Amino acid sequence: MDLKIESRNVGMTPRWQAEIEERVDALQPDYHHITHARVTLTKNPHHKKGEDNAEVLIVLTLPPRHTVTARKEAKTFEEAIRLTFAAAITEIKKIRGKKSASPLPPAAGSLTGVLGKLFPQDAHGFIVQDGGQEVYFHENDLQDCTFSELKTGMAVQFEVVEGLEGQKATFVTPQSL
Repeated sequence: MDLKIESRNVGMTPRWQAEIEERVDALQPDYHHITHARVTLTKNPHHKKGEDNAEVLIVLTLPPRHTVTARKEAKTFEEAIRLTFAAAITEIKKIRGKKSASPLPPAAGSLTGVLGKLFPQDAHGFIVQDGGQEVYFHENDLQDCTFSELKTGMAVQFEVVEGLEGQKATFVTPQSL
């Protein structure tokens, strides 16, 4: 994941930097599909009359074209960081809920196969089709599961589309977890 941390009107402390990096790292096991994260800390002394002048903005990019934005203000940056990450997680869960609640495409064009090769470090793998041919898939093509839940030999249902480098599986759905 690409991570960018910046600050405005306030110097970035090593403690804030470390806390942000730790919180982003903590997102990875459950939300490993995040491709980009930008965290901006802003001190607003002139624009705010109250004590809440520490503002944190998080912008996360998730495939295929989702952007999650969370912005919170608090008295301290530590509190604002905590609140903003909690809000971002809530927004990600909403997107995941919509994804799993959305109906899958018609099964008429669906194919079946088994997971042949998995490359977790690169977040892709190959499905062995019933005819013995292998077809590539990426974790972004998974439905109702995460890459870490997959096992070699697992039966899957999928569709095939023409990608930039040949055929590619999409709408990959395990038949049982």
